[in-house]
Amino acid sequence: MYRLLIADDEALEREGIEWIVNRMMPDTFETIHAENGRMAIQRAEERRPHIVIMDVRMPGIQGLEALKEIKAQNPQAKMVLITAYENFEYAKQAITLGVHEYLVKPAKREQIVAVLSRLVQELEEEQHKRDEELAVREQFFQLLPLAETEIALHLMSGHVNETETGHLADILQLPIDKGCSLVLGLSEVGDAKKKVYDAVKTAAHAAPKDGYGTVVSSLIHSHMALFLLGTRQTGDSALAEGARELCTRLADVLREQCGMAVPVGIGTVQNRAEGIKRSYYEAVFASRYDQEGGGICRFEDLVQASGAGGTHAEKLINGSGDAGESAYVELAIRQIREEREQRTTNMLDRAVLYIRGRFQEELSLEDVAEHVHLNPYYFSKVFKQQTGETFIDYVTRLRIDKAKELMKDGRYSMKEVCYQVGYKDPNYFSRVFKKVTGLTPSDYRVQHQ
Repeated sequence: MYRLLIADDEALEREGIEWIVNRMMPDTFETIHAENGRMAIQRAEERRPHIVIMDVRMPGIQGLEALKEIKAQNPQAKMVLITAYENFEYAKQAITLGVHEYLVKPAKREQIVAVLSRLVQELEEEQHKRDEELAVREQFFQLLPLAETEIALHLMSGHVNETETGHLADILQLPIDKGCSLVLGLSEVGDAKKKVYDAVKTAAHAAPKDGYGTVVSSLIHSHMALFLLGTRQTGDSALAEGARELCTRLADVLREQCGMAVPVGIGTVQNRAEGIKRSYYEAVFASRYDQEGGGICRFEDLVQASGAGGTHAEKLINGSGDAGESAYVELAIRQIREEREQRTTNMLDRAVLYIRGRFQEELSLEDVAEHVHLNPYYFSKVFKQQTGETFIDYVTRLRIDKAKELMKDGRYSMKEVCYQVGYKDPNYFSRVFKKVTGLTPSDYRVQHQ
């Protein structure tokens, strides 16, 4: 039920409106009375009505002033001004206060009901819109870890597809023109794995940022990778300093919350996704340089101190370095990929269920992507990876399989079959059917009857 506040200094007016509402709109409103402006403000503050019907002329605080204060404390409330005075100035002031309707006493019951019905419809539509927005936000925030894991995988893998990485960055609303990587060299964490991951991710995303964003990988084997990503305008020194400050922050958090002292490696600032991947390898090398020390090690410091460090990292990046370090990185990539695939399962299940329920209708890839709240490009890519079919091929197969079933039934004409499986043009349906089965629909029916 909706709460309706009726403010009028005449009790008969209040009771009359309540009687009309209860009689003509039963079980719709809980009615609240106020005999003056002050009481209206108090009742509104206590009960937060959905709709307020306010008389202009009342003793003490006048109707417009009361409406102004009520609107300030409850902006979502619908306002109706009712008065015995037909005065354009009142109407103008009411509009500036966000009043939705303006009625003149004595208002007819049909007018009152029409006004309240419109406002109830507005309230229902607004609630529906809020529910949809919340559902979209919830789905979006559920999918953010998936996109974050995916972009981390792209930046850690041996081959970087700049286009796909760019699309993922768009989903996360992150720049990716340049960046650098941090790697936390975590020893065996046992049961503390979730605690460590949550502590690192929370601290990383809560850290102040100056023109750059942060991506955090999953906890893989014995390390976590973080990426600081910036635009062309982001200064290299700002990213490098941000990386150093974040390392210090993470080391403090892990020591205080998890009782761990971990080595942290920092790669150099690089341009584009391919360069950021190099920074990741540099950070892996730096994090493993002094695994017992638990301090922060910058790759560029190792290079300056000894050319050997740089040469070793180059070999690692090119796949010819130490077998143990190469295996370490490959294990990280494999495990993060497995976790990524697990997270896509629920999303794909929902998408497939939606497609199977609507493939006989006009259905587009964009419709399904919107249903699961994904970027169409990203959804198309993941769908093909997981099902082995493009969206169009998948829908076509469902339609042709259904057409075969209907033709075997024998109760439907070819035109009826065409329309029932989602095609509007029988000639086009016939061409698609023959392309998929090697037979025209007529030949297929003859062979299977």
